[in-house]
Amino acid sequence: MNNIAIIPARGGSKRIPRKNIREFLGKPIISYSIETAIKSGLFKEVMVSTDDQEIANLAIKNGAKVPFLRSTMNSNDFANTYDVIQEVILQYEMNGEKYDNVCCIYPCAPLIIKSNLIQGYELLLEKNFDTVFPIVKYSTPIERALKIEKSKVIMANKKYVISRSQDLDSYYFDAGQFYWMKINTIKSNKNIYNDNTGAIVLDDLYAQDIDNETDWKIAEMKYNLINH
Repeated sequence: MNNIAIIPARGGSKRIPRKNIREFLGKPIISYSIETAIKSGLFKEVMVSTDDQEIANLAIKNGAKVPFLRSTMNSNDFANTYDVIQEVILQYEMNGEKYDNVCCIYPCAPLIIKSNLIQGYELLLEKNFDTVFPIVKYSTPIERALKIEKSKVIMANKKYVISRSQDLDSYYFDAGQFYWMKINTIKSNKNIYNDNTGAIVLDDLYAQDIDNETDWKIAEMKYNLINH
């Protein structure tokens, strides 16, 4: 398997300071992503893209590679995931190393499990998708969303005011854990998503955005539920 795992972990974090290496149930949160990637057996290389020497040292200690530091241009608040992936792939190719597939694994994804990484990779190959990532079903129909206007609650779309939940479509959101991608395709499309993207559906127990202290505590509770 000629695959590379890229874990993007810059040093700056506005909402949770030093988020990528903060301790999560006794060890740095990024270590969960590194360990799962290594244990999956799917990757020829597991690397961390960072601009921060402390993160780099910790990543290496946990078994990942950090062959170079991220450029200043891709370390600001405006650089997106594709920019980081592109930089890493081009740097490896300049060093004579080429890969067929890349999996971008986020550093703050402690609920990620090996079987989901494997399932995503198998789907990428079996269905010949360009990209595959995990999604979670919204717990309530988004057509029945509410909004506030002039202090009053109103239906965002009055068309569905009397619709039954079971009669409405299911919608999903990005679990924010990983993206499997075929390198040649994303290089030509210059984007992670396209019309040939697939997904695996996760139970919401296995996914949690971590943007604030409450999210962090919920993620820890979910981790304990899964593992104990």
